[in-house]
Amino acid sequence: MTSITATRLATILGPWRSQSPAYAALADRIRLVALDGRLAHGTRMPAERDLAAALGLSRTTVAAAYARLRDAGSLESRRGSGSFVSLGTRPAADAAVDGIALDFTKAAMPAAGPVAACFAAAAALIGPELSRSGYEITGHPALRGAVAAHFARRGVPTDPEQILVTSGAQHAIALLTRVLATPGDRALIEQPTYPHAIDALQAAKARPVPVPVDVEGAWDLAEAEAAMRDATPSLGYVMPDFQNPTGASLSEDERGRLARAADRHGTVLIADETTMWLDLRRGPRRPLAAYSPAVVTVGGLGKLAWGGLRVGWIRASRSLVARLAQSRTSMDLGTPVFEQLVAVELLARERDLVAERRTRLADGLAAMREGLAEQFPQWTVPDPDGGLALWLDCSPWSSSELVLGAREEGLALTAGPRFGLNGAFEGRLRLPFTDSPESIRAAVGALRRAADRHASGPLAEPLVAV
Repeated sequence: MTSITATRLATILGPWRSQSPAYAALADRIRLVALDGRLAHGTRMPAERDLAAALGLSRTTVAAAYARLRDAGSLESRRGSGSFVSLGTRPAADAAVDGIALDFTKAAMPAAGPVAACFAAAAALIGPELSRSGYEITGHPALRGAVAAHFARRGVPTDPEQILVTSGAQHAIALLTRVLATPGDRALIEQPTYPHAIDALQAAKARPVPVPVDVEGAWDLAEAEAAMRDATPSLGYVMPDFQNPTGASLSEDERGRLARAADRHGTVLIADETTMWLDLRRGPRRPLAAYSPAVVTVGGLGKLAWGGLRVGWIRASRSLVARLAQSRTSMDLGTPVFEQLVAVELLARERDLVAERRTRLADGLAAMREGLAEQFPQWTVPDPDGGLALWLDCSPWSSSELVLGAREEGLALTAGPRFGLNGAFEGRLRLPFTDSPESIRAAVGALRRAADRHASGPLAEPLVAV
């Protein structure tokens, strides 16, 4: 059973007050952090008295908030055991609940055109595999070779023995943090960043050391270097290309500077390249692994081809691949062979996939920018070089208030704090432009209605400093 302390919950909630009564605003914020995964289903909540003390409230206010959550089915109380987060039968990551017509919680596209043909091609090749065991801990030789060739084409010579095939990029990140971090280790991480990277570090009981990334595309590399020198993190997680959620990319000089600093201080950098292909106009840049043999690279086809194809990979030294394979056996016994054969076919069509995705994303970005200019003319809307989403300053609204209001309009979004640590980014909102222009325009309209009817305007408390 998982429990959360009152102090920790207060940090996760961030600045939660609004123009609603305190008990209602608190209940709404607890419900939101459960819906977006910051509070897991079944988590034991703090006692009313403890949470009241942590938040500086009366116990009556917290009791009323808990009662409101119980009435909504978001909290279950058991006599003698306490109160527990309840999400019904659906996991927190699944926002497609009743009444949600537009799911913009996932920055992902439907399957690309070539995917169906690649499944058919893989089906024609599966016959000989059926006479083998089907257990491929490090990955099918054909896919390991195809991924190694992918890196070689990009200027990073790679042997197939340096590749470990995983069941998606998220699986790769979780496996790496499990092997590279021990409880209490410090881990460098971007702020903001991919939420499931935060989850993986927390699962490994590592202590995150945040490095700011701004919407204009600038990493605070001086702070990153200082953090590596002073905190000596055992590992670091970065997205060098079209970072999630900002869309920022490291320049060639910044890649070299970051890699050299990590080498000096013994920090293993994990470079997440899942968004690397999603370039609208920037042009290619060398992989971070080109600057240091110690860089570990994570990749996958979920963003390029289809999220339903759970195939990813890790490029690392042979010795680390061996350690990862050994650790993996306690989690799973390999990625399904059929999906790996599909991935081989998709990598052979890489250019076609990139061209198709570039067109779709360019259309989606144009529709999103046009819609926001019309509906939210006071917002400054970025024009990223690539990626999947806009990272917006949603002032004067709280992103959490906008997200809760949008759900009542049939639109599911993820609030800014899900992408940061300690309640940061309440004034930011991620809006994916991966859907069709028609759906994007409908989503922006729903967001406008949420802002007009449900969001209370400026925060009653100052934003968390980042």
